[in-house]
Amino acid sequence: MNTKILLIILVAFLLIATPAEAQCAMCRAVLESEEGGQAAKGINNGIVYLMIFPYLLVAGIGYAIYRSRKKARAENTL
Repeated sequence: MNTKILLIILVAFLLIATPAEAQCAMCRAVLESEEGGQAAKGINNGIVYLMIFPYLLVAGIGYAIYRSRKKARAENTL
């Protein structure tokens, strides 16, 4: 598959966002009893924000492996 097409697909997946409810059962029970629900929105946004970092780490490691293999392949062809 062409790397440009793969890059475009990856960027499209990163730009498409779907709302998610990411609260554990205990947090949800405590925050639903609150009036207004502003704290619940803040907690949910914080949890979703923290979920991003493991994916970034895996993506960074994957890119480093890809780059090192590409460099090794280029050295072998010379």
